[in-house]
Amino acid sequence: MASFQSPLVEYDAFLFDLDGTLLDTADDLGAALNKVLRAQNIDEVTSDVYRPAASNGAAALLEAGFKDKWVEQPQTQLIKQLIDEYAKNIATHTTCFAGVEPLLIALDQKKIKWGIMTNKPGFLTDPLVAAIPALKNAQVIISGDTLKEAKPSPLPLLHCAKLMGIKPNRCLYIGDAQRDIQAGKAAGMHTASALWGYVPSLNEVLSWEADFNWQSPIDGFNHI
Repeated sequence: MASFQSPLVEYDAFLFDLDGTLLDTADDLGAALNKVLRAQNIDEVTSDVYRPAASNGAAALLEAGFKDKWVEQPQTQLIKQLIDEYAKNIATHTTCFAGVEPLLIALDQKKIKWGIMTNKPGFLTDPLVAAIPALKNAQVIISGDTLKEAKPSPLPLLHCAKLMGIKPNRCLYIGDAQRDIQAGKAAGMHTASALWGYVPSLNEVLSWEADFNWQSPIDGFNHI
């Protein structure tokens, strides 16, 4: 399947998803998952199991760990346990993906606005972003519970654009999940898939028809 690419253009603002786009949070999420699994006498899982689920929330992680036993578990209780464990060690192993810091520095130097729109709840987003110095200049940080709707709704992205004083069609939204591309398109923004993140197969990503499919954050230099 051929990659769908729009002509290269420059933007007034970049907006980023967080987990799987700016930050590699999988190992901290995986550590919390494995602690919950151990407590339930379930075998721990390796990164090849938890990484694909890392962008999809606590329930998806637990389902990846418990497998077919997940349906019979006290799901609400275990989701809370996982989130509690994760919150205790939210940035122990988390780092920016390679290429993220140079891109953010370049955006700052060129005075191009940038921000974060994640479905992660605010009580986790805020301490995580605060723990990563490279993210200190984000002009907006909107979480999954900031508004009444989260991605794939376009409302949080439109809210970001309004706060930054930028027209949506002059924004580029970058993410590693289909809901990111859906939300960006619905908001009237251009979109880029973060192929370095927790993406499914390349063919599936290409079926989302993002305007751009970036192999690395460094691809963002083509738009600034």
